Amino acid sequence: MSPSRPDPSQGDTEPPAGSAGDDRPRVRRRRVSMADVARLAGVSAQTVSRVSTGHPGVVASTREQVIAAMRQLGYRPNSAARALKYGEFRTIGVITFTLSTTGNSRTVEAIATHAAAEGYVITLIPVAAPTQDRVLGAFTRLGELAVDAVIVIMEVHLLDASTIVLPPGVHVVVVDSDAGQRYRVVDTNQADGTRQAVRHLLDLGHRTVWHVAGPPESYAAERRAAAWRATLVDAGRDVPPLRRGDWSAGTGYRIGLELAEEPDCTAVFVANDQMALGVLRAMHERGRVVPRDVSVVGFDDIAEAGSFIPPLTTVHQDFAEVGRHCVEAALLQVRTGTTQTGTTLVPTHLVVRASTAAPPQTHRPAPPP
Repeated sequence: MSPSRPDPSQGDTEPPAGSAGDDRPRVRRRRVSMADVARLAGVSAQTVSRVSTGHPGVVASTREQVIAAMRQLGYRPNSAARALKYGEFRTIGVITFTLSTTGNSRTVEAIATHAAAEGYVITLIPVAAPTQDRVLGAFTRLGELAVDAVIVIMEVHLLDASTIVLPPGVHVVVVDSDAGQRYRVVDTNQADGTRQAVRHLLDLGHRTVWHVAGPPESYAAERRAAAWRATLVDAGRDVPPLRRGDWSAGTGYRIGLELAEEPDCTAVFVANDQMALGVLRAMHERGRVVPRDVSVVGFDDIAEAGSFIPPLTTVHQDFAEVGRHCVEAALLQVRTGTTQTGTTLVPTHLVVRASTAAPPQTHRPAPPP
């Protein structure tokens, strides 16, 4: 005989709270607080706060102890409550047009690293096309996400437009722009790096230096092109026709094929290392040996530059320093409640490798007497 089943109508069973037909009030679980974590971990609430914000000034063993307590209790920091209490969200917004270029991707990486060291996180907003409407939309979006400051990585002149109105109270730092009179700008000293590259080639004995520039809407490309031209003019040298690419190795290759047909082209300064790679390939395919026949200098000093054939002479940009200065400039404005302007330039320097040498004629033996 099978055991009898309880009859619900007799009240022997009770449906769980919240099930259909249950009129009992739901019991809301109390949110775990920072004080709960502090009690379990045996530390102060301030220590828990430091651990939850990623503050570096906590002993490793104590940090592990607090994190274990957080996990055991299921504690999650309430960023909104923290913002109300301390007046900040500990978040930095980053607007960028592309992550495909070396400078942008390495700058974003550096910003994230230095922000984390200060107990901040970043919110990245990519802008699909560099238009005023899209830039303004990105600022509006960051305002909705509640950030303390915004770092803008842009290669165009949009921030100079009077139609761009930024949300009130948001502190701004701009990378790679000429907006220093309106915002705080951080950049590498690209003009000086260009002068070093061109002077290096002239000092080797080249009569002049040809240039493969970046796109005209890029402020960095324009500064490098202007410094190239000025250095040649100051040295009393002819200025060859400017060639323009789009930062890619493909356009460097196309322009390199054209330059290989120029018999007077013995030295080329290229506005970035990717295009320089294309120029090296084009010269090789046309039988012009680098650096015996043509010297090539790039810009950026990407990690692979020393592995090109031949290893590339290039201008080194310290993107880690750019990121550090950006975060410091943003947090200074946040902590002081001030709006700052002006430009900080991070030094550049030339790294000489095997892609540059004296021009061809100096390799030839002197004619017999």
